[in-house]
Amino acid sequence: MSTAAQSGPGESVAPQPASTPEDLRAALAQLAPDALPTFDAERSLALQQAREWVSAAPMRRFVGQWAVYVALERHPERAAGLRSLESRAATTESLEEARTIAAEIGRILDMACAEAGVGRAEGM
Repeated sequence: MSTAAQSGPGESVAPQPASTPEDLRAALAQLAPDALPTFDAERSLALQQAREWVSAAPMRRFVGQWAVYVALERHPERAAGLRSLESRAATTESLEEARTIAAEIGRILDMACAEAGVGRAEGM
């Protein structure tokens, strides 16, 4: 069971939920309700693929991806920073700046994956 994590000095954030579709959806309802339609659509697709392929892999990928998303959204400043970096990456013409941005995005994703308990290849 997770406890609340510290986001900044004296600031606590919601605990990382268990990596189940139900717990992740409940966390999203609190943290990022606008993401619920996408979550529901991707969950339906993953369930359909799991049935068709007779494999748990689509659901494992789905749960890993959304666990990382929740881990990011639990820290609003970090989520906003990631969005800003992604926007800068889309517009930069400097190779050096692109490398710096990519390294920072990687660091943020590594932290989120660690909090979500997934390897980056599983969650992204």
